[in-house]
Amino acid sequence: MTGREQWTEADAPASKASFVPFGYKLMFSYLIFSLVPVIVFGYFANSILLNSIREQTTGSVQTAMRQMKDNIEYRMEDLIRLSDMIYYDNSIATRLRQYEGGWYSYESTTEYLQPKFDGVLKATSGRIWLSVYLRNETLPEMYSSYNGTDPLTYAGQSYDVFHLMRIEYEDWYRNFPAEKYGQTFGWQQVENDAEYGNISLLRRMVDTNAVTQLKEIGFLRFTVRLSELFESVKPAFGEGTSIRIEQNDGIVLFRTGGPQGGGDAADGGNGVLTIEERFEVAGWRLVAHIPKEWVEKDARKVKLLTLAVCLAIFLIFLLLSMFLSRYFARRVSRIVLVLESFRRGDFRKRIHFKGKDEFSAISRSINSMAQHIDELIQEVYVTGLKKKEAELESLQAQINPHFLYNTLSSISRLAKFGQVEQLHRMVRNLALFYRLSLNEGRTIIPLANELEQAKAYLDIQKVKYGDRMDVLFEVEPELLRYETVKLILQPFLENILEHAWCGDWVHIRVTGRRAGDDIEICIIDDGIGMTQQTLGRVTPGETRQGEGYGIYNVHERIRLHYGKPYGVTIHSRHGIGTSVCIRIPCVRRSVPYAESASVSA
Repeated sequence: MTGREQWTEADAPASKASFVPFGYKLMFSYLIFSLVPVIVFGYFANSILLNSIREQTTGSVQTAMRQMKDNIEYRMEDLIRLSDMIYYDNSIATRLRQYEGGWYSYESTTEYLQPKFDGVLKATSGRIWLSVYLRNETLPEMYSSYNGTDPLTYAGQSYDVFHLMRIEYEDWYRNFPAEKYGQTFGWQQVENDAEYGNISLLRRMVDTNAVTQLKEIGFLRFTVRLSELFESVKPAFGEGTSIRIEQNDGIVLFRTGGPQGGGDAADGGNGVLTIEERFEVAGWRLVAHIPKEWVEKDARKVKLLTLAVCLAIFLIFLLLSMFLSRYFARRVSRIVLVLESFRRGDFRKRIHFKGKDEFSAISRSINSMAQHIDELIQEVYVTGLKKKEAELESLQAQINPHFLYNTLSSISRLAKFGQVEQLHRMVRNLALFYRLSLNEGRTIIPLANELEQAKAYLDIQKVKYGDRMDVLFEVEPELLRYETVKLILQPFLENILEHAWCGDWVHIRVTGRRAGDDIEICIIDDGIGMTQQTLGRVTPGETRQGEGYGIYNVHERIRLHYGKPYGVTIHSRHGIGTSVCIRIPCVRRSVPYAESASVSA
């Protein structure tokens, strides 16, 4: 049978294969590649617009919130300025240091303290309630009775004077921070402030004439309405917008806006744009929640416009893809018909296209291929035969002629000295070695035969080296049912006896175990080992052979039969020894072997 006849019979189809026509594939490809850019264009155009609107909205809201924050901080600083009029007044401190009753107490109250407090309240137009707590109890208390109502409701601008003992046990007074001159003050809702919707500026009165430290001589409390302090906070950013002012601990001081004029527009969820501004004076946060529906309301029109443009572009691409797919499908169909005839073994058909495009170049290449296809098939067939012959020659070359010569010399020496039993055993092992090595020309043999051949080789060498060589086989019995490429152990055993001697002795250990779906056989010695440079030269790689021909031969034969995941790996340390591991797949044997074969130490 010729090479051409073999190729034709092997590749002849039983029935005509069914497939999707090229025209449909091309049309679908055009549609996909045209639809994807349109979708991407629409997506990014819409995303860019939304980001632009969101950035513009965020910028305008931040500007408005910054203005709100500045207005609030101005009001707070104005109140701090009023407290400074009392805090830094040395005449007040002088009067409060004098613990004298009678006329002096009356004069201090009427001539100094009351005018100062009245002057402070007249310096502002806002509604303020001033509470002054004095440590000097020689001065009288002056206060009004508000009957459990908000003092700011009773009097727009008023002040009360109390003794400090009234608040000494209040938590807000006892937990007030230590005094730093001119810097210590705080904004808190104390006593009934939260109930009435007020907030107070708290500040000490200190005697600066104290020698060692500032001495507290009183305490100031300026109370204002939250609605007046935060008068500039208005949710003017659209329907559903809410704004709130939070303390550092998260407590909400003031809130305005939200759905239907109240509440909060969701606490920063996915449907809400959150913007924050921080106060420098009190450390509060001004937080605005703006519904994204309001932010993106103008983007809906752009979405519809983008969708319409994308649909128009898609229809244009659809018509264009149908025209192009029909044009190219006709040409491809003609090429497929010619190739189908080639697959059936008929190389007489030719194909021609007009023009100088890619299809014309393909037709010329196909026509040229048809003229040389018979030669290529024959060349492949001959190359395969030569490759098999080269493999057989390589296998035979592994049997070292020096081994046969040395073995015959040892047999002659045993016969000369009349050592009949050793002579008989050596001749038997030599016959067994060559019988298993040649193996009637078969390349794949049972793993048991390969192990037995290796044992026969070592038994022959045992006669030569005696007790200087110690051998141990540790092979799992279940591995004997599998097969392997022949002559994969003997080259490494030969290398050990030729190069690995460490003094006058060497120990050899052959192990075999199953690793998943693979077999791993290791030949281990405790000889002289190799340096890293020597190991690099003899180890076969992906792109080089290596200096160790026997190693490379075994490695390549294993990869030839079982694939690239398998082969030989070598590990060695100079002065310690060498370990050669051979990995092959678990393939059950397909040829019988002698059941009497044994693999024992």
